[in-house]
Amino acid sequence: MVAEGLGTTLLRAAVVGSGIIGERLAAGRVAPTPLANTAATTAALVALILALGPISGGPSQSAAERLMADRPALRVRLATGSDAPAIADIYNQGIAERIATFETAVRSARDVEAQLASKADRYPTVVVEMDGQVVAWASAGAYRARPAYAGVAEHSVYVARRARGVGAGRAALDALAAECQARGFWKLVSRIFPENTASLALHERAGFRVVGVYRRHGQLDGQWRDCVIVEKLLGAGTDG
Repeated sequence: MVAEGLGTTLLRAAVVGSGIIGERLAAGRVAPTPLANTAATTAALVALILALGPISGGPSQSAAERLMADRPALRVRLATGSDAPAIADIYNQGIAERIATFETAVRSARDVEAQLASKADRYPTVVVEMDGQVVAWASAGAYRARPAYAGVAEHSVYVARRARGVGAGRAALDALAAECQARGFWKLVSRIFPENTASLALHERAGFRVVGVYRRHGQLDGQWRDCVIVEKLLGAGTDG
């Protein structure tokens, strides 16, 4: 692991250094010789990195963990039963706010634990930790029972109030997409209230597109609510 960290640091330093010299050369502020020296230095550093070992993590890492390697402030991983209390607490915040879900009944840790067990490994749930505490989660679920839709999953993503705006939602959503793609899914879909502008913006940044709007899709507290349909193609779904 020491060799991997050193290799990554050296490679980044070489790339940044050569980029700066190149920009100055283009502007006429430095002679070609320093650029050649920088290129030679970069080549030497790359050779050293190759000798020290690979930069990326080992094969034991999950897709989510590999994706988060460059985000040291946040840690993402697959959820376990022990995460149920934190997941339930974050979900209940979303339920109370009335712009994230049609659900109105609060969830207990036991409810969440049972749901995680029922999904097993086929439909992953990921959590994001900040300072050792779970602050966000995203989960996939079945879309339709017909075999033709076996590679399509519905998803949800929730972020604790105290962690909004720090990238936890994006980390959860990106990690979930990586885990679903690794399991052979070709599409993620969801429905979002138009009032939930933060979620719509998050999904757009994460590569989702708006498909359309379901008008009066359901009632929440006696009021009709529309739903914006979003989707993202994964893996085989992106071919062609």
